[in-house]
Amino acid sequence: MATTAHPRRQRQEEPENAVDFTIITGLSGAGRSEAAKCFEDLGHFVVDNLPPALIGKLAELASSSGTPTRVAIVADVRGGVFFEELSRGLDDLKTLGVPYRILFLEASDDDLLNRYGSTRRRHPLAPADRVVEGIRKERLLMESLKGSADLIIDTTGLSPHDLRDRISDAFEGRLTDGGMQVSLISFGYKYGVPRDADLVIDVRFLPNPHWIEALRPLSGSDTRVRSYVTSQRAYGEFMRRLRALLDTIVPGYLSQGKSYLTIGVGCTGGRHRSVVVAGELSQYFARRGYPIAVDHRDVDRE
Repeated sequence: MATTAHPRRQRQEEPENAVDFTIITGLSGAGRSEAAKCFEDLGHFVVDNLPPALIGKLAELASSSGTPTRVAIVADVRGGVFFEELSRGLDDLKTLGVPYRILFLEASDDDLLNRYGSTRRRHPLAPADRVVEGIRKERLLMESLKGSADLIIDTTGLSPHDLRDRISDAFEGRLTDGGMQVSLISFGYKYGVPRDADLVIDVRFLPNPHWIEALRPLSGSDTRVRSYVTSQRAYGEFMRRLRALLDTIVPGYLSQGKSYLTIGVGCTGGRHRSVVVAGELSQYFARRGYPIAVDHRDVDRE
């Protein structure tokens, strides 16, 4: 998966009570409404369905009144002028010096189809067509916006509670001093690569504990599995080079203003090797003072 870093928008050295905007967007059915509820619980003033052209006006109002200081806007595809209006709205924020970030929610086609099927709603881009066609159109339309997002969350397989936890991890203790929130996701390739990962690390080259009968039912959190994986000949050199790579690219991300970094660590089933490596990476980032969230996505799957 390609890695991207986007300059932080007026995020460093901001005053304690500065107005702060989050744009919640993404695919229809991917969880925007649930995300909005979570932002409300985190103390944001949430505005749903605000025409993007009015973002600048809302920022002026919030800046002049002094409250609210944290605003979240839910933006979706409403017509052909959506992207032009959103671009103007974001330009207005830049002109006003208002810091903002874009949170993009997405999900697999199968999950989106199941959600639309359970609610019997029509897709906004396919009111008289099949839902799958609306999903295809929207995915194409939103691709450029996804590429500009500061944080992408893939809600495939996530319950509303899981999504709220992911958002809380990323935003509840958000840094304003140029810091970066790091999310580590261990996963199994057999269940798919996380769509929201900035970096994907494949550790399937390491011997698989699955083939050791005594280790098979255990997870990578068990000391016996961890000892087996870390004792492999290739492991030490691999981790040394991986840490050296991160020592190079993480400061680069920071210098470009990246607020969030999501790293996926994958093995075959997501139960053993990826869990061990993700655990060691969490210690690497913790020692350097980065806020860490760890999700062992597939550790309990068969």
